Amino acid sequence: QVQLVESGGGLVQAGGSLRLSCAASEVINPMGWYRHGSSGFREFVGRITTDGDTIYADRVKGRFTISRDNARSEMYLQMTDLKIEDTAVYLCYVDRGNSPAYRYWGQGTQVTVSS
Repeated sequence: QVQLVESGGGLVQAGGSLRLSCAASEVINPMGWYRHGSSGFREFVGRITTDGDTIYADRVKGRFTISRDNARSEMYLQMTDLKIEDTAVYLCYVDRGNSPAYRYWGQGTQVTVSS
């Protein structure tokens, strides 16, 4: 069982920045982020491989940056130019064996962007 713990959420004004962290119990490839906002759907944010290759959802491209520290088994989500619509619970995940069939989730951290 993989343990994932997110941290760094909070309240920030629109246009501001926030950095989320996800600590994993082991190094797994890939790691990534989803968010669960007012739409009621879980929305893909982005993911990173152990080699540092990243992909992002169009809605966050250019504003969000994912990085990871394999030595610490940690992943980070740097969010800039935050918008009200970025308000959501952000969840990190890993796919053991690079397979979504073996996906593990963190408990989530709340990000609230105010006007």
